[in-house]
Amino acid sequence: MQPRITLITLGVDDLERALHFYRDGLGLETPGIVGEEFEEGDGAVAFFDLQGGLKLGIWPRRCIGNDADVPVGTPSATEFTLAHNVTSREDVDTVMAQAQSAGATVTKPAHETFWGGYAGYFQDPDGHLWEVAWNPSWEIEE
Repeated sequence: MQPRITLITLGVDDLERALHFYRDGLGLETPGIVGEEFEEGDGAVAFFDLQGGLKLGIWPRRCIGNDADVPVGTPSATEFTLAHNVTSREDVDTVMAQAQSAGATVTKPAHETFWGGYAGYFQDPDGHLWEVAWNPSWEIEE
């Protein structure tokens, strides 16, 4: 397997609410919800373009369960995290405030980290955990 990920899809409980959070609240660009014409709405999904060709998708959890033939279980925020690394401490505070204004729940406010950086965590309206971090050892391409 090549070390290549092209799409990260988050299971959501309310597609419209998730679209509003990511598009209108966080400012991610998207053509909006597509695939509503497919049977029983299982195709309704939204995609957001990220860096380097990576895409973020939001798709109802029940649709992911139907597609993968697995039962929909209880969501858990500690299964994985998404990290958004920024170029400065100030950017961490800005993104955290933007997420909170968009409806996110701040679970850990931005703070000095044990590894010499500055970071905080928030959960989107469906409970997915995001870390916003500045790492002085990493160079982030704009």
